[in-house]
Amino acid sequence: MSRVPAPAGAHVIKCVVWDIDNTLLNGVYLESGDSPPAADPVVAAALAEFAARGIIHAIASKNPQEAAAHAAKVTGREFAAVECGWGRKSDAVARIAASLGIGTDALAFVDDDPYERAEVGTALPEVLVLAPEEVTDAASWPEFGVTAVTDEARRRGEMYAARRRRQDAERAFGGSRDEFLRSVGTQVTIAAAGPGDVPRLHELAARTRQFNSAGQAVPEAEFAALIASAQASVVTVRLRDAFGDDGIVGVCVTSHDAGGGWTVRLVAMSCRAMGRGVIGALLAWLTREAARAGAREVAVPCVLNERNVPLRLALASAGFRASPGSGPAPAFLAGPAAGGDSAVTVFRRDVGGALPELPPWVTAPGEPGNGGPAVAAAPGEPGAGGPAAAVADEIRGLLASLTGRAELASIPADAPLFGDAVGLDSLTGTLLLREIHRRYGVDVAAEDLNLDALATLGTLASFVAGRGTDARGLG
Repeated sequence: MSRVPAPAGAHVIKCVVWDIDNTLLNGVYLESGDSPPAADPVVAAALAEFAARGIIHAIASKNPQEAAAHAAKVTGREFAAVECGWGRKSDAVARIAASLGIGTDALAFVDDDPYERAEVGTALPEVLVLAPEEVTDAASWPEFGVTAVTDEARRRGEMYAARRRRQDAERAFGGSRDEFLRSVGTQVTIAAAGPGDVPRLHELAARTRQFNSAGQAVPEAEFAALIASAQASVVTVRLRDAFGDDGIVGVCVTSHDAGGGWTVRLVAMSCRAMGRGVIGALLAWLTREAARAGAREVAVPCVLNERNVPLRLALASAGFRASPGSGPAPAFLAGPAAGGDSAVTVFRRDVGGALPELPPWVTAPGEPGNGGPAVAAAPGEPGAGGPAAAVADEIRGLLASLTGRAELASIPADAPLFGDAVGLDSLTGTLLLREIHRRYGVDVAAEDLNLDALATLGTLASFVAGRGTDARGLG
């Protein structure tokens, strides 16, 4: 296959998904009898090279699970996700992306079978599809490039393996997510950034998309200048628990004006932190820190795109509301990545009222002690009748299924989705909106910039019913 040069700003590959037969292995596993095939030496070398760059590996193969265990043994690699079965490869690849919390446009798929490559390429055109013989050349392509080999990059495969063990443990846990986070010894540490953190901060800004307010990379030199400047504040967010140390998973850059305004020039968070309470803790601390400094409000300019819906959900959950077209974009948002069709919207929160509390597992500047989990209040709405009532019933079922909390199947229509009753967070909210889009054809996040539709169950049901056009004729 001839190589078409990647456009400027090409997607960075975070994970390579491998077939097993005649790809990872020099032969077909099920046809090998008592002597399973050895690893393909060229592919094994590519596995090592990509892993050294912080690119993780996964398996999607029409084989039994023991084939994946053999491939891991003979290649000497740990695979962050494994999908073995006889269904469509594109479905397996999509499940891998979901389980790892990364977009399919950050995946490469390698398979020796032209049919399988065509099937994945057709169903998931954003995935980079390769034949095994192309892998060596692909290592020099921009998509597989790396700007710095940080400690987090070197341990990325290990951390994703820990993520899988954590997810298994959470599925087996009988309590709430907050109780699970406490039970596994979650520790979040927010602290001032130092010069030694610069490579990792640049890597975070370059690699993250779901939680990235600027929508673009920030040069190392600019981070270094900001850390040394008295005009801005740069903090890192570190995360660890009983399953492992994730290192620096987040960065927040703020500037402060004389009029009492705090502007968040950048907030970026690794997808590994998704669903672990970290982004909510950072936004709660940021609000509290601004109040301690006598600020009037906190503003988060954000480049809106289809990938950073989780960030917008987190902002809404933390009490931030969008004001389209208001305020100038900070320096990070003035580059090419923020131009074109991308809209810059400012999310604001007044800090003069009641402040959120921090979970007890957060350590942060200015915090003498911690309280309970953050709660964002939302006004109640009356229940809806007709089509909205039917939608509300389905959403109740979705919430119960997504959270594993059977009691959510009977919550009232005026239950605040961001309040105590439901506690919608960025992970559950993203999955909920994705399922609503699939069932009803309604992209809530795209239509409702402020995400006010998520105020209560009834509000969301009415919003969806007013626009939905599914097979039952809703809307």
